[in-house]
Amino acid sequence: MVKYQWTAADMPSLDGRTVVVTGATSGVGAATATAFSRAGAHVVLAVRDVQRGRDAARTMGGSTEVRELDLADLSSIGSFVQSWDGPLDILINNAGVAGRRGARTKDGFDLQFGTNHLGHFALTNLLLPHISDRVVTVASGAHKAGEIHFDDLTLSRRRYGFAEAYGQSKLANLLFVLELQRRLRRAGTKVRSVAAHPGYSATNLGTTGQPKALVAAANLAGRLFAQSSEHGALPTLFAATQDLPEASYVGPDGRGELRGSPTLVGRSAKASDLTTARRLWEVSEQLTGVSFGLDTD
Repeated sequence: MVKYQWTAADMPSLDGRTVVVTGATSGVGAATATAFSRAGAHVVLAVRDVQRGRDAARTMGGSTEVRELDLADLSSIGSFVQSWDGPLDILINNAGVAGRRGARTKDGFDLQFGTNHLGHFALTNLLLPHISDRVVTVASGAHKAGEIHFDDLTLSRRRYGFAEAYGQSKLANLLFVLELQRRLRRAGTKVRSVAAHPGYSATNLGTTGQPKALVAAANLAGRLFAQSSEHGALPTLFAATQDLPEASYVGPDGRGELRGSPTLVGRSAKASDLTTARRLWEVSEQLTGVSFGLDTD
């Protein structure tokens, strides 16, 4: 049995604070939103399926709100931000998808890169004028197998591998965290950009549309070896509420960072490359039409 040294019970009171959690209908996202709500925050569930969001919110208690947001559609992101009114303390970029070859966003990007990175890139920058505390972006240990293919970001001209595509999107998440923090520092704001990963948690990520035998095997492995969604949410909660260095990366402290208490963890050399981070940011601006959300003059 894993002994958790830090749990959601150790979170400070979040009374009067507002938190947005993307992808909060199930899994780690729902567990994250629930913990924030129980700590006293007003939690906005930013979700594709509003009815599923309402069903999830009913189980959370506290102060919750459901708003429609499709990260695979830049127009939906724009509508979400245009309807925002008032302050926002914490943004949790949690939503993630694991698609197959040929799966595209509404704007024509590879589904994984377009949703996991570009969608959150656009959302964060458009919301920045409202954010007062921090942005937490959920990455993955899969970033270590990633490579940013600047010549083929949609992965349309090469053999499409699930791990390669997902790894690229998660590597992009960590590079985004680095460059966002650099720009925040330059803008003179106290807002922090940090990252977290849940380890190996029992979720349905990557099982949609897969063969039944593969789904059954994944579910069995999850029951035997994975930690719960509630425990998988701990690194995100820690990253959002503890006094951490800029651009920190939080994950489980157990073997292989698969499970355990949240702690600061390392990232790959590729995920630490400031030049690549800046180049990816510039390309992301071109693809989304969204630039840094704060005035740096």
